[in-house]
Amino acid sequence: MRFPDFLRAATLLFAGSASALGVVAVVGAGGREDFGLAIFTAGWWTLAAVIGAWLGRRLQASKGISRLMATARHSPALPELEPGTILFNRLWGLATYTLLAGAVGFLLPQIPAIAAGYALLVALLWRKQSAAVAAVEGRDGVRFYLERTSPFRPTRLLRTPGFRRFEAVGEPTEAQTSAAVELRRRRASSSCQDLVLATWRASTHARRAVAIP
Repeated sequence: MRFPDFLRAATLLFAGSASALGVVAVVGAGGREDFGLAIFTAGWWTLAAVIGAWLGRRLQASKGISRLMATARHSPALPELEPGTILFNRLWGLATYTLLAGAVGFLLPQIPAIAAGYALLVALLWRKQSAAVAAVEGRDGVRFYLERTSPFRPTRLLRTPGFRRFEAVGEPTEAQTSAAVELRRRRASSSCQDLVLATWRASTHARRAVAIP
């Protein structure tokens, strides 16, 4: 399984875990009519969302993911693609985390409420990691795959040959296009302001000329 695809799937699974635990927490708190818990839950989820969005705002691989790519084992051939097995081996902890936190949610809704916040934080933190890894692949002309290992062993990557990504000469990038559009908009706005000012000055001079005997 390609590493960017795994990161994308992991982000979605963490978001799904946060949603499921959030529903359990809301139902549990509503059944007990605990408004203090509801206020705490809303504040914690907001804080977790802000922290995750801030830490994951940059399109840059994190230190842990960069270390994994730097220590990837070179392989001239493509590995076997087993997405289901690899996802289970790498994310079985998330499944256990979600099931255990959700199982006690109707008795202790504080637990799934807190657990949902952590899952939401990780989902927002990882939301740009797949794009960052894909950018590294295009820059270096390689492809990163997850190596199939035991569920209890650390994650390891395989590095295979890939295709380097080049930008066409003279073809503007998306950022350059946006900057050019913004510059044209500002120039058009400035031209309209100058035209209005010139018209106002001309009318003022005309009124003054009429007023002079």
